[in-house]
Amino acid sequence: MLEPLPAVESPLRPASSFARHLPANAALGWLAAGWRDIRRDPVSSVVYGLTVLVISVLVILAMVAAGLPGLIFPALSGFLVVGPFFAIGLYQKSRRLAAGEAVRLSDMILVRPASGAQVLFAGLLLCLLVVLWLRAADLLYALFFGLLPFPGFDHILAQLLTTPRGWALIVTGSAVGGLFAAFAMAISLFSIPMLLSQRTDALTALGTSFALTTQNLRAVLPWGAIVVAGFSLAVLTGLLGLIVIFPLLGHGTWHAWQALRPDVKEADHLKEAYPGRTK
Repeated sequence: MLEPLPAVESPLRPASSFARHLPANAALGWLAAGWRDIRRDPVSSVVYGLTVLVISVLVILAMVAAGLPGLIFPALSGFLVVGPFFAIGLYQKSRRLAAGEAVRLSDMILVRPASGAQVLFAGLLLCLLVVLWLRAADLLYALFFGLLPFPGFDHILAQLLTTPRGWALIVTGSAVGGLFAAFAMAISLFSIPMLLSQRTDALTALGTSFALTTQNLRAVLPWGAIVVAGFSLAVLTGLLGLIVIFPLLGHGTWHAWQALRPDVKEADHLKEAYPGRTK
C-alpha cells in the first residue's frame, strides 16, 4: 500500500540580519538616554541647539527675501529630512560620552567622521530629496490654486481651512508629504550615525538605515512619532524649542542607532535599548 505524501510546508524564511526584537517602549529609553546626555554637559548641547535655531531663522528670512514665503511650510517639514545630518555633532557628543571621553564644543562642530567625505555626499542626497519635495509642494499648490502669487499667510490659511479646494490640497498634500516623509526618514534616520562611526559609503549607509527602519517598525515608529511631536512643538514655539528639543532628539537618535546597529550582539539589544538601566 502506498504511503500518503507528506504535507507540503512552505520553507522558513531566513532571519533578517537587520531585525531586532525590541518593544515599542524602547523609544522612551532612547529619549531618556538623550536627556541624560544633555544633563551631563548641558552647555554644549544648548549652544548646538541655538546654532541650529539661528541657521533655521536665516533660511526662513532668505526665503522671504527671495519672494518664496509659500515654501516655508514645506521647508519646515523638509527639515525632518536633513535634521539627522545637522545633528552629527550631537551624535559625536553621545559617542564620546559613552566612551568616557571629554567633550568640547569644538569636537561637536569640527567632526571627523570615520567615513570621511561620504557623510557630505549623504547630506547632499538628503538635500536633493528636500528640493524634490519643495518642487512637489509648489506644483500641488499650482494645481489647486493656479499660477497666482502667494497671497500671504493670513489669506492662504483662510483659503486652506474654509474652501473645498483648500481641504483637497490639505488631504492631497498630507498624503504626498507623508510618503516623502516616510521614505526620507527611513533612509536618513540611521545613515549619518553609521557614517560617523563606521567606514562605509553613503549609499550603503542610506540602504542600511532603510533596512533597519523597515525591519524594526515596532520600535522605530514610536521614535518617529516622538521626533515629529518634538519638532511640531518646536514649530509652535516659533522654533525657540529647537534649542532644547533638537539636542534631545539628536542624542536620542544616537542611542537608537546603538540599539539597532547591525553589529550589536543579540544579547546586547535590550541593554543598548535601555542604556541607563544597566549601570
